[in-house]
Parts: sequence; C-alpha cells; structure tokens
Amino acid sequence: MTTGATVWLTGLPSAGKTTIAHELAGRLREQGRRVELLDGDEIREFLSAGLGFSREDRHTNVQRIGFVAELLARNGVTALVPVIAPYADSRDAVRGRHGANGTSYVEVHVATPVEVCSVRDVKGLYAKQAAGELTGLTGVDDPYEAPVSPDLRIESQHQTVQESAAAVHALLSERGLA
Repeated sequence: MTTGATVWLTGLPSAGKTTIAHELAGRLREQGRRVELLDGDEIREFLSAGLGFSREDRHTNVQRIGFVAELLARNGVTALVPVIAPYADSRDAVRGRHGANGTSYVEVHVATPVEVCSVRDVKGLYAKQAAGELTGLTGVDDPYEAPVSPDLRIESQHQTVQESAAAVHALLSERGLA
C-alpha cells in the first residue's frame, strides 16, 4: 500500500487553491497515486449542509473535512484539501488529529494578496461584498489568520498554476509522499 497524506491548501477566496489542487491531482494520478480532492464548496453542500459562516460553524466545517481527509490519508490516499480554513486553531486541530494517528499532513499556504484575489474573483464574492450584498467575506470583513509556519508558502501571483503544483509536488517527493 502506498503512503497517504493530507495536503491542505489554505488561503483567501480566489487565491488559486482549487486550481492548484486539480493540477497537482493530475500529476499524482499520472504516477499511479490514489488521489481524492475534497473541494470546500462540495463539502459545504453535502457534508456540512446547514452550517453557516460563524466562527463556530467554520470550525465545525474544517473539523469535518479534516476527519474525512485523515481517514482517506490513513488508508493510502492522497487527500488534497483546497479549503480556506480561516482560523489557525481549526487548522492546528486538524494537524493534531493527523499527528495523533501518525498520518502525514502538509500545510500549503496559497498566499495570494487580497487585491489579486479580488481581481480574479472567480465566484463573484468580492464584487458582492463591495456592492453590500455580502458580509463576512474572509480576508475582507471577516478574519483570515495566515499560517505562521506552513510547510510551503506559494505566492500564486508570481508563478503559473503548473509551477505552483510542481512546488507542492517537489515537497511531497522530498518527504516520500509522491
């Protein structure tokens, strides 16, 4: 059985987390790795339906995702998790769960500045917030606690998606996880 791992990509909305995760998934699958991508929007729709965006609900959502990711990783799957996860204590709890079970966990901070994210605005969230139609947007009028010591920090505005995915892949390879 191959070694599984959770690769948690955290960052602001429209930072490039999901795009990088999809590119990385393709690379890993080409190597014959078993990969699952746990997209934050899909998880909210199915696993965390009914949760809002309060601090408590966001924490619950992250813990649910972390549980599923650790379960997959513990069973030889590389779980790619492109999820905002705005609070450090929530991410730390997920890392702790992985550590307690001896499961590999890699935190990648997709550190794209809010100004770049708002231009990308793939879901129209920044435009809705600017128009007063949305409140609680992470990194604008709701907090985002950037990781202090991620395993890897990517500034996606300075490289292509392929270069970003290659950087994550290189780290996984270095750790015997790819």
